[in-house]
Amino acid sequence: MKIHGFQKMTLLDFPGKVACTVFTGGCNLRCPFCHNASLVTEIDGESQIKTSYILDFLAGRKGLLDGVAITGGEPLLQADIKDFIADIKSLGFAVKLDTNGSFPDILADLIKSGLVDYVAMDIKNTEEKYPLTVDIKDFDYSNIRKSIDFLINGFIDYEFRTTVVAEYHSIADIEKIAGGLKGAKRYFLQNFVDSGNLIGENLHAVSVNELEQMKSAALRFIQNVEIRGI
Repeated sequence: MKIHGFQKMTLLDFPGKVACTVFTGGCNLRCPFCHNASLVTEIDGESQIKTSYILDFLAGRKGLLDGVAITGGEPLLQADIKDFIADIKSLGFAVKLDTNGSFPDILADLIKSGLVDYVAMDIKNTEEKYPLTVDIKDFDYSNIRKSIDFLINGFIDYEFRTTVVAEYHSIADIEKIAGGLKGAKRYFLQNFVDSGNLIGENLHAVSVNELEQMKSAALRFIQNVEIRGI
């Protein structure tokens, strides 16, 4: 496992759980608004954290922590992700997985194997605007669609979420995204925040009023839509 960040406790990353967060290095996308460039395009090899350190930490936190959130980067790029999660589960912790949905077969295998308890999947934009938004020409959206369908029709608890960026998202875009998520349990909109560690530059948040209009548009298709972070 290429682990390049570790937060020992969070009340925010895993709904309903006191958790820790593991940050994996590397991603197959290059979203300009990504706030974790240090985990995508500027990975410091010397910052890698040993898997044994994480597992030893968890072994000493039984009864104090409920779960582990695994994020990135894109965790499903890790060749040994299944073994790592199995080790975490063997210690008695619930697992939340953050993913961009590019690897539906791996996602389905982890869930069917009973290794994941909650999935948060990023929806970057409408199908037509995915290549622009993830900065990959000829991006294959079909894998995103497979992951969406698997979660909606599926086996475990989940959420979809979109980071809203003024340069990439309109109210009409959010409405179209929500139409493609019809039947989903929940959908979160989170306004772009410049972390100072972006892949791109000159990007901006939308106004709170526009964000509220986006929420109203999404509610036409999804019963549970919330704005996160305001």
